[in-house]
Amino acid sequence: MKENEKDEINCLDKGFVRLVDSMGNDSSIVQAARVSYGAGTKTKRQDRELIRYLMRHRHTSPFEMVEFKFHVKLPIFVARQWIRHRTASVNEYSGRYSEMKDDFYIPEPEQIRTQSTYNRQARGDEHIAVDETNKILETLKNSQSKLFAEYQDFLSVHLARELARINLPLATYTEWYWKIDLHNLFHFLKLRLDPKAQYEIRVYGEAISQLIKPIVPLAFEAFEDFILNSISFSAQELSALKNAISFEKLEEESLKSYGFGDREILEFKEKITVLKNK
Repeated sequence: MKENEKDEINCLDKGFVRLVDSMGNDSSIVQAARVSYGAGTKTKRQDRELIRYLMRHRHTSPFEMVEFKFHVKLPIFVARQWIRHRTASVNEYSGRYSEMKDDFYIPEPEQIRTQSTYNRQARGDEHIAVDETNKILETLKNSQSKLFAEYQDFLSVHLARELARINLPLATYTEWYWKIDLHNLFHFLKLRLDPKAQYEIRVYGEAISQLIKPIVPLAFEAFEDFILNSISFSAQELSALKNAISFEKLEEESLKSYGFGDREILEFKEKITVLKNK
């Protein structure tokens, strides 16, 4: 798959994610999983069941057979969070070789909020007063303009680019090419689509999801069902649930109405048996 306009999604005020290239799809995952016993092509339903089985049981290597390469424009403070995912290949725009661009992130007014009272690293739900919000945004714009003007002044006296850039703010936009396999991309999305993740990086996670979903629809469905929208329970929590659940209502027909496949029902019943015996 090669880059074209429909493979780009705008993010924040001046950023974007562009799908440059991809290798593989759902069939690649199935092919890799079946290579051990040389089975031929199966039906789409069987492929879906196999992919869901792999995801459910965390058999991750077949998902590594699919790769994506993105071109991303993002604020530096988002890039610093992003780069903590050390399972990708990255090549970033260099302020040593090239002049930095006059591109800075300005949040939307609705994103100007107070510090969360329960999460030390996040903003809360409470908005700051309109007058104060406008003042904050104006200060951001003025500071960014001033610092970029100083950067240009440094360049005008032939200060080395690697030094001239050091006073630019974290709101400065950068760009990079980012290549990653599907297994590790799902891990990235699990963390960065979480409601507790910073809003600015969630925007990029949502854009990436939109770009890859048409290429690996079965794998993405399994990811949503078994990882993104699932939760785990501690031993103590399971004990509490055991006393609260009416096991008699978990009949096979009712389970099918929730979208369980035949094998998923069997595995669910096995889990229920374990829970009953705890």
